[in-house]
Amino acid sequence: MKSKNFVSKLAVNSLASVALLSAALAGCTPLQVVTHRVSASESSVPAGRYTLDPHHWNVSFDVDHFHYSRFVIRFDKATAQLDWSARGMEGSAVRATLDASSVNTNVPLLDRMLKGPDMFDVARYPNIEFVSRGFERTGDDRGRLSGDLTIRGRTRPVTLDVTFNGHAVNPLTKQETLGFSADGHFSRAQFGLTTWYPAVGDDVHVAIQAEFAKVQE
Repeated sequence: MKSKNFVSKLAVNSLASVALLSAALAGCTPLQVVTHRVSASESSVPAGRYTLDPHHWNVSFDVDHFHYSRFVIRFDKATAQLDWSARGMEGSAVRATLDASSVNTNVPLLDRMLKGPDMFDVARYPNIEFVSRGFERTGDDRGRLSGDLTIRGRTRPVTLDVTFNGHAVNPLTKQETLGFSADGHFSRAQFGLTTWYPAVGDDVHVAIQAEFAKVQE
């Protein structure tokens, strides 16, 4: 009986996803999709508040694993708010929150260990947060975003190298949308995450892909 219920729920969810996609596609033509272009100019972006597209983002941490490889840890739940300035990236601010309990390594046992008191301790510290503090331009579409990162209740400064990927009205959602790529590094020891060192390295590389959509006023 449980198996039948699971299959039924899966079928309903699949049909709902198809219906949502069909509704989105109904609002635009195939030509609009295949010819879609984005502007590389920050000045094309309307000032205002933007929120993270829940379906088009990625945040991952990777660390050295016995000098064999960089082991990747991703997160499955996040929210973020971008306050975009008419001055572009220099005058804009972002606040992002990761659900620490959504950590996903594809290894269930390791996930439980990462959520436990020796690492993220999600029972006491459910969120990982980043709040931007300033931006220094290094190129036409890129720069260094400084901010405060909080993990396990400890807050430390970090810097991200950010690239503005482009802006346009999304042909599916009809919303003003802009995208970014970013990456940076931090020492996990600064946040009390020393478990498994030195087998697992101290340097954590952060990789980010994110799309933001303008909040409807």
